[in-house]
Amino acid sequence: MEHEAHETHETHHHHTGHEGHEEHHGGHAGHADHGGGTASWSTAAKATLHCLTGCAIGEVLGMIIGTALGWGNAPTMVLAIALAFFFGYALTLRGVLAAGLGLRSAVRVALAADTLSILVMEIVDNGVLLLVPGAMDAHLDDALFWGALAFAFAVAFLVTTPVNKWMIGRGKGHAVVHRYHH
Repeated sequence: MEHEAHETHETHHHHTGHEGHEEHHGGHAGHADHGGGTASWSTAAKATLHCLTGCAIGEVLGMIIGTALGWGNAPTMVLAIALAFFFGYALTLRGVLAAGLGLRSAVRVALAADTLSILVMEIVDNGVLLLVPGAMDAHLDDALFWGALAFAFAVAFLVTTPVNKWMIGRGKGHAVVHRYHH
C-alpha cells in the first residue's frame, strides 16, 4: 500500500480491510500527522542529526581535498558545500532505496526531504566559520580548525532543528522519508 496516497493519518480510521495498518503507523508516533499538526522536538532533532551527519562528512572531506590540492578558501568552501549536499542526499537515498523505492522516486524523496535542511545547515555553519577569527586560515592539524568546525556544526544544529520541526509538522522534510520506513 502506498502511504503517500493518503493525506492524513485520520483518513485511515475510515478505511476497511486495513487490519494491522494502525499498528504500522503506531511506530511513527511523534513524526507528524501530515495534516498540519506538529512534530516532536525529538523527531526534529533526529532529522537534523541525520542532515548534520551528511553535511559533516561532505564538509570535512571537501576541506581535506581542498587542502591537499593547495586550494584557497573559496574553492575549498565551494567543494565542501557541494559534498555536504551530496552526502546529505546520499544518506537519505540509501534509506529510501533500501525500502524498495526506485532510483528516480528516491531522488525526488531525497530532494524534498533534505534540500531546505541542508541549505540552512550550510548557510549557518559556513557563516559561523567565516565569523570565527582565524578559522578559515586554520589547517587540518590545528585545534582551531576542529574547534571552530565543531562550534559551527553545533550552532547549525540548533538553528536547523526548529526548521525541521516546522517542516515535519507539515508533512514536509523528513516526514516524506518516514513514509518509506518499515
